[in-house]
Amino acid sequence: MAVRHKCFISYNSADKSVVDDFCEKFEGTFIRRGIKMEEDIINSDNTDYVMQRIRQLYLQDSTVTIVLIGKCTWARKFVDWEVQSSLRQSKSGPAPNGLVAIQLYKTYKTLPNRVKLNHDSGYSKFYGYPSSTTSLNNMIDEAFDARTEHADLIENPRDRYTYNRACS
Repeated sequence: MAVRHKCFISYNSADKSVVDDFCEKFEGTFIRRGIKMEEDIINSDNTDYVMQRIRQLYLQDSTVTIVLIGKCTWARKFVDWEVQSSLRQSKSGPAPNGLVAIQLYKTYKTLPNRVKLNHDSGYSKFYGYPSSTTSLNNMIDEAFDARTEHADLIENPRDRYTYNRACS
């Protein structure tokens, strides 16, 4: 039986119903972690504090971050912050999360900048919608293995989005 990894799910709230369908369809393939869009995200304008809380409340025991790509995922500041928090590297803490991007729709292929940097460096992969639980499990396993085998390829600049980008 395949190992079920704890996966932080990052997405744009406009895609919530499709994300929920994805998680339901692949239930049992991974253990879902993430911010519920019904919740008030961390109420602060201090991005360092918000990112610290994202790590403490939502990322702390996850090992892979799955960014589900919809039309405007690239524009959402919280996706950028979640990915940046996921890729943190500390000397005494856990390894950074593995990172994988997955298309929710065939027509939307624009990656968030931080995800694109890591795709271009070879740290993360970008896939179409999985055809089976086995294919999704393989994507997750590959991202999990990259956290130790390819951590030197992580691109995680300090700069981050301070606002949501316009998306039409």
